[in-house]
Amino acid sequence: MAIYLIGLVKIIVNLITVILILEALMSWAPLDPWHPVRRILRQLSEPIVRPFRNLIPPMGMLDLSIMAALLAVQLGGQLLILLIANIFQR
Repeated sequence: MAIYLIGLVKIIVNLITVILILEALMSWAPLDPWHPVRRILRQLSEPIVRPFRNLIPPMGMLDLSIMAALLAVQLGGQLLILLIANIFQR
């Protein structure tokens, strides 16, 4: 059971990571803000990034909140995997 839960956590973390990276890359692209791909990425990434935007002030054209969100998602995923492994190890 632990293997399946760990696999699920890895899939979710990887999916969130891809969404956040695509959002960061798309912010540099000269696409209309109302482009369907851009809107979907924004709708998926904004709930994750918004708390970090409230904490980290903007630094010119650099948005460090996406990097902080990526780090938090990766660390949170690894901690969750360790927690699941320890719970099912007993």
